[in-house]
Amino acid sequence: MSTIKIHVFHTGTVCVAPDLPFGGDNCNTIKASGVFGKKEDRLWLPVSSYLIEHPKGLFLVDTGWARAMSPHGVFDKKAQIESLGSFVLYKVNQGVIPLGACIDEQLAEMGIAARDIDAVLLTHLDCDHANGLVQVKDAKRFVVAADEVRFASKITNRVRYNKGWWSCVELDEIEWNATEGPACRSYDLLGDGSIRLINIPGHADGLFAVKVANEEGKFVLLFSDGGYASKSWQQMITSGIAADKQAQKTSLAWIREQSLDPMCVESIANHDPDIKPHVIEL
Repeated sequence: MSTIKIHVFHTGTVCVAPDLPFGGDNCNTIKASGVFGKKEDRLWLPVSSYLIEHPKGLFLVDTGWARAMSPHGVFDKKAQIESLGSFVLYKVNQGVIPLGACIDEQLAEMGIAARDIDAVLLTHLDCDHANGLVQVKDAKRFVVAADEVRFASKITNRVRYNKGWWSCVELDEIEWNATEGPACRSYDLLGDGSIRLINIPGHADGLFAVKVANEEGKFVLLFSDGGYASKSWQQMITSGIAADKQAQKTSLAWIREQSLDPMCVESIANHDPDIKPHVIEL
């Protein structure tokens, strides 16, 4: 197998209450939402996307924000409420996307158009992961766990999810075809073990990590919102937003085990402020 490259992008930032990423086991949804918290206590965290350059194609992991969230590259309350489709969701998380930082804009700088992408891998359907789908709507395939689509369709999740974010594309709703990971549910994307989508439920039912491995067994783990930073698995800090707190803890323990594996080259959370844009080679 030839070299695999993983490009780590920051596609803007998200502003959240500190309990949302690092609330811990006893945090409730209201506290994590920050709707009654102090504005000055909020955190600005990166919103990441990843491009996997693989011998078998180009694979984009998550999409970040849509340009419509920040049309002129600065904070825009009215535009964000319209893009998110919810004032309540806007109160939970705001975003800013500097000009040139949307995923399609950064890919264009590399000479890559959306139509060149073989598959967009959606770790889950939260706004800061799927809102930017419109930016790459000409990609060839859009992969999401069927479990996540079912979860997003629940009446109780209508505030959290907006189907309008993915209405511009046809989702390929995959069913798990292998048994790796904390829930024994995974999907071998290419049939050779080099890109595995591994269910890490808790934050959302269909959330998956992306494990990219070379022929020697060395791997990179992109664990999305299974934890919000390295300190999440180092200190076992669960996030404040959880569909199933016990499942979230089990998934985080698996992330810790994988991250400590000597064959793990890097283990990356989507919103870790300590992670800078860079390129990993396997």
